[in-house]
Amino acid sequence: MPQNADKVLDHELLFREPEYQDLFARKKNEFEFNHSDAKIQEIVQWTKTEDYKQKNFARDSLVVNPAKACQPLGAVYVANGFHKTLSFVHGSQGCVAYYRSHFSRHFKEPTSCVSSSMTEDAAVFGGLNNMIDGLANSYNLYKPEMIAVSTTCMAEVIGDDLDAFIKNSKQKGSVPAEFDVPFAHTPAFVGSHITGYDNALLGILKHFWDGKAGTTEPLVREPNESINFIGGFDGFVVGNMKEIKRIFGLFGIDYTIICDPSESWATPTDGEFRMYNGGTTKEQVEKALNAKATIVFQEFCCERTAKFIREKGQEVVALNSPIGVAGTDQFLMELSRLTGKPIPAELENERGLLVDAMADSQAHLHGKRFALYGDPDQLLGLTQFILELGAEPAHVLATNGDSDWAAKVQALFDASPYGAGCKAYPKRDLWHMRSLLFTEPVDFLIGNTYGKYLERDTGTPLIRLVFPIFDRHHYHRYPIWGYEGAMRVLVTFLDEFFETLDTNTIIPGKTDYSYDIIR
Repeated sequence: MPQNADKVLDHELLFREPEYQDLFARKKNEFEFNHSDAKIQEIVQWTKTEDYKQKNFARDSLVVNPAKACQPLGAVYVANGFHKTLSFVHGSQGCVAYYRSHFSRHFKEPTSCVSSSMTEDAAVFGGLNNMIDGLANSYNLYKPEMIAVSTTCMAEVIGDDLDAFIKNSKQKGSVPAEFDVPFAHTPAFVGSHITGYDNALLGILKHFWDGKAGTTEPLVREPNESINFIGGFDGFVVGNMKEIKRIFGLFGIDYTIICDPSESWATPTDGEFRMYNGGTTKEQVEKALNAKATIVFQEFCCERTAKFIREKGQEVVALNSPIGVAGTDQFLMELSRLTGKPIPAELENERGLLVDAMADSQAHLHGKRFALYGDPDQLLGLTQFILELGAEPAHVLATNGDSDWAAKVQALFDASPYGAGCKAYPKRDLWHMRSLLFTEPVDFLIGNTYGKYLERDTGTPLIRLVFPIFDRHHYHRYPIWGYEGAMRVLVTFLDEFFETLDTNTIIPGKTDYSYDIIR
């Protein structure tokens, strides 16, 4: 045997042992009945051609590896952003296991979420009994102050009515009549995780502002000078939210963060398990109705929520994940305009330090070509920053982006000499990106962990700046928003550039003429 109690091999080395190599070879020869290696290589090479790309981009009824997740994932994210709130997904247990594991693998923290555990009988007769029992168990076992309900495909296909089900459950005594159970329909077969975020956040605001599903009187807005902030679905929320709070604090603004999971996904190891940690309180949600304005950092992630807030009489400032100089400038100037307060000197200094760092490093990144994929708002922020660096965001792809988003990306291209020849790709997937990387190569790819297969396949170095990141640790603890966040993104770009340069110049006596100590 390749290993025993005295010789324990890690999986990295274990499967290289002769016994396993022989096992793999026999499996391939005796069971797979595949094409010959020569034929497979012929097909693989064809998939790298312009001819294949044209056929790839012509498909309209098939998605291959989309750069998005489903609606309920966004709803679970929202629930984790409210104080002592338990996410309750009305649907199958397997779906909820996916949501929990997805967040836990990215944030390296447990993610609390329960399911109504619908099975075949519920698919036929409806999930009311699952809701009645599930809410009762959740309330009694986990002691939340609020339960936020969303749905999966199964519940949506059969048409379960959440409003009626929750009211019936309360009549059956599952939870007290006055207990807060906001809800949102989040069918996983349409939209994406940002749609689910939008629907779930809207559901919570409607619950508190519009009379708790018709059971109380709607709140009456009493305007004040406070400012609300909504960050949107953000894989860097732990670092970003600290930065946003710091900026608001420097301004001395009375503010409310609506949906703040930053402490839920950053708990200390001190002997105490915190099932609930931090988050926006119910009192803060009610207070948020009175704010002068709401700043939304992800316009395309919060379309319905922003519309609802505007209808309540607030000004809504919708931005697109401010990353870099211009994006942060716009955010700070909007804060100054809304509050009448000057931009703090500390932030002006940080701006100068960022510009200085960009100038120090511009020779290395100038003219480099990037391909990037992810959520619409984050891509707008990254695209703007890449252009500021004098680099070229050649391919910008969002599976959950639409024509309006593509037009905004194109406007960024048109405003910069480095945007010539760059293109936005709405409603495309990572198999489209593969064709682009082969036929129109770039220097670097920006994406999430799933991009490592594109990196291996096309040889394009991957920079991990998009949710989810499973194969690297703790990126989420650092901001990418604001001047400080842009500094982090700049260093991330440079690290990958220098690592790639070292790799390409590492062979002694052959390529090491550029294997320099000083970069």
